[in-house]
Amino acid sequence: AVVSTQSTGYVVVRGDLARSWPLGAIIAQACHASTAILHLYRDDGNVRKYTADLENMHKCILEVKSEDDLAALSEALTQDNVHHKLWIEQPENYPTCLAVKPYPKEEIKQHFKKLKLLQ
Repeated sequence: AVVSTQSTGYVVVRGDLARSWPLGAIIAQACHASTAILHLYRDDGNVRKYTADLENMHKCILEVKSEDDLAALSEALTQDNVHHKLWIEQPENYPTCLAVKPYPKEEIKQHFKKLKLLQ
């Protein structure tokens, strides 16, 4: 079997907010988190490779049901040393989404296999 080494970025949004906030506000949250993670890890080899080929970037936009689920995912990622940015919206001071540093998909997909694509 051929294993792809192409990196994928994951963005995980709270589904409860996605159904109650305007679409533009949700997209803005995902963009904030995505921009932040690329900036925070701008010197990382995976990030450099990912951003060197802008036309071929891959992202999966997934959802969790609630703030508690987002917090649990963030904690699990932290425990496994998966670099990510939990986006905390200000001035409300609550988490809305998280973005994961681009990694080869095979390295981190197990964290996301139970999540659905954001609808």
